[in-house]
Amino acid sequence: MSARKVTFSKDQIAGYAEASGDQNPIHLDDDFARSVGLPGVIAHGMLTMAFANQMVTGWLGDRSLLKRLQGRFAGMVVPGDDVTCTGTVASRDEATRRIVINLVVTNQRGEKVFNKGVAEAEFAPQRSTTNAA
Repeated sequence: MSARKVTFSKDQIAGYAEASGDQNPIHLDDDFARSVGLPGVIAHGMLTMAFANQMVTGWLGDRSLLKRLQGRFAGMVVPGDDVTCTGTVASRDEATRRIVINLVVTNQRGEKVFNKGVAEAEFAPQRSTTNAA
């Protein structure tokens, strides 16, 4: 599964705040964020999760195949962070046509910002490569 790499920006975080309706000043105002002990504005956790989702659905090739995605936020993402989403197939069940993918998102320092991620998806049955006589 190919990793997905993204650099977070203040504009992107502000755009997500607008789209999601989450206007919490820790995502929009550096001075406010610092006043509550943060290094400055931070990205929404769900924005980080969205990138993990994009990696999985890009690999699947069909968004409708993704049935569940969950994980644990383990750190903050700040503007300028380069994040990498990686996934490994943990199991594949031919009987139920289900696949389980373990996900991790790290920053450029190798720190986990999203871990214990699990995606469950359906997969299409393999087509037969033999021709009927």
